[in-house]
Amino acid sequence: MKNFVVKTIANAGALAVAVWLLDKITLTGDSTGKEIGTLIIVALLFGLVNFLVKPLVKLLSLPLLILTLGLFTLVVNALMLLLTSWLADKLDLSFHVEGFWTAVLGGLIISVVSWALHVVLPDGD
Repeated sequence: MKNFVVKTIANAGALAVAVWLLDKITLTGDSTGKEIGTLIIVALLFGLVNFLVKPLVKLLSLPLLILTLGLFTLVVNALMLLLTSWLADKLDLSFHVEGFWTAVLGGLIISVVSWALHVVLPDGD
């Protein structure tokens, strides 16, 4: 359970950094509390997408991953971020990613920040 909470906090932090750095990734809310709540829900949604959909997409794109020596992972991460944005829109959450290239850059930022936070934050069961 502790591991799940740590991963959710890391995802929320990484998403917050991407929202802060990129103008075309937006998170809006009436107050700071609502923005934080939306960010945590989007982080949970992003984690769910990465848990359920990403392995299937990586398996289906395995030839491209091998051909590009793993660089196609950037595209897979962008697609997961766009899917999260689409699901957030369907769930009436105020999170939006505008465009594929923004999603590629956002996915790269989220991966780096998430990795750094996983190194810093305690891990365990």
